[in-house]
Amino acid sequence: MTIDPDTMKQWVDVVRPWFNMLLVWVLAWVALRLIRRVLKLLHTHLLRHADKIRDARRIETLMNVFRYTANIVIVGVTIMLTLGLIGISITPILATAGVAGIAVGFGAQSLVKDFFTGLFLLIEHQVSEGDIIEAAGKNGHVERVTLRHIRIRDYDGSVHFIPNSMITVVTNRSRDYSYAVIDMNVKRQDDLGRVFDLMHKVDADMRQDPQLGPMILDDIDIAGVEKVEDATIAVRCRLKVQPAKQWRVRREFLRRMKQAIDTVEEAPSAAPTVGR
Repeated sequence: MTIDPDTMKQWVDVVRPWFNMLLVWVLAWVALRLIRRVLKLLHTHLLRHADKIRDARRIETLMNVFRYTANIVIVGVTIMLTLGLIGISITPILATAGVAGIAVGFGAQSLVKDFFTGLFLLIEHQVSEGDIIEAAGKNGHVERVTLRHIRIRDYDGSVHFIPNSMITVVTNRSRDYSYAVIDMNVKRQDDLGRVFDLMHKVDADMRQDPQLGPMILDDIDIAGVEKVEDATIAVRCRLKVQPAKQWRVRREFLRRMKQAIDTVEEAPSAAPTVGR
């Protein structure tokens, strides 16, 4: 039995578009699996070198963004190629999509700015969940970081949702380490040498404390006299502490300084007093 060449050519012409479409979708599926595999390996590699929980959360967020973007791009290209193979011209579609994209772009500028600002916040590691920051005039503990907004909770429990596009400056108060800056007011007639000795003693006692000691990373740094007023002298010092521990260490230092001053036995009338 012989096959007519014309019939064979007709069958080939009918089958070829379907075969090409099948090939396009198979290649798209392979590309998606390959990208997911690469992102999974990259995710595992980055997590292996991440030493903090906040780094792991940031990596997870970035991987989800890359995975979502890759899926959208590959599926979109595959659909356009499929339409072209079945004889539907994609030129009008592209033109319409371009006009619609411009219209949507004008209406969603803030959303697009939120997205890109949030992406750079994550890539540059400016802020992570668990940090204590100041942004857009709000202070608080970061509960959630997304490509759309940052959610922070302040000291009194209020929750603030800050769109990323509103963030121009981020002040991170809990990155790597912090300083507990302490100002004390003493009487002008007080012996500053004795005041400094008391500060060193309180610092040494706090470093020996099983709970406070691990929070303090270095010896006390006494800056000296910060301000001279009619009746008092302001003395400033600082303690290098673990991230976000500066407030607790500062309060405990002031409490212990108050106790040390109250128990000074020599020349009690000249004992310095805490002004704040």
